[in-house]
Amino acid sequence: MTDLTRPAATVRRMRILVTNDDGVEAPGLRALAHALVDAGHDVMVVAPDGERSGAGAGIGRLHRSGPIGWTRVEWPELPGVAVHALATLPAAAVYAGALGGLGPPPDLVASGVNRGLNTGHLVLHSGTVGAALTAAVLGLPAVAVSVGWGDDEHWDTAAALAADAVPWLAGAPGRVLNLNAPNVPLAKVRGVRAARLAPFAERWTTETSAGEVVLGYDGHTREPDDDTDLSVVRAGYASVTLVSGLSGVPADDAAAAITAQRAAQAAPR
Repeated sequence: MTDLTRPAATVRRMRILVTNDDGVEAPGLRALAHALVDAGHDVMVVAPDGERSGAGAGIGRLHRSGPIGWTRVEWPELPGVAVHALATLPAAAVYAGALGGLGPPPDLVASGVNRGLNTGHLVLHSGTVGAALTAAVLGLPAVAVSVGWGDDEHWDTAAALAADAVPWLAGAPGRVLNLNAPNVPLAKVRGVRAARLAPFAERWTTETSAGEVVLGYDGHTREPDDDTDLSVVRAGYASVTLVSGLSGVPADDAAAAITAQRAAQAAPR
């Protein structure tokens, strides 16, 4: 467990690209940018121009689709921060910003603060996490940060914890941290705990009619184990999980099996 009350360590100033999947006007994005500026970092915001939740690490057609619409947005409360709204998905926004298209390339990517937790299998579908994984592909460390649902989200809680994670991420190319915070004031967070991803344990329904398929969520089949990210957040802690990017392992057995299958089909009968 991490003690949230101890003094912050000295942090090296970094250039940080801030993005999200809720759109450039989302309050969580502003809170994250504020926290990183307050921590002494050089922040640039490159985010979708509207809601892109559930986009995962999708990038669309990128260069094959033609130019991406782009506008500059003014945030009066952060006059020194360049804010760019792109008509594209979060991962594509990371490409545009990380490759230097909108200013000097960043040292790190921070994605969020997402409205709603991104725990368990949701990391696969989340545009917030997808943006962080895209940063890893480009050799950058990244943090994806989310806060639990509520009538009044405590954006500053999740944003402050993300800023605290930056020193640990610094200088670790491709390292991706998924951070989920409970929706409470920072002083009421019980601590920070490492957690594994909660396994899929959901019940879904489908209904089909003429021209339509409707998916419906029907609850959990069982409660998550205590050491999973979802359970940790429910207990009042922030959860942190190291998420692997592209780290494929050679499939020797599959190669041999496919080769044998092809040989068998080519053999005289």
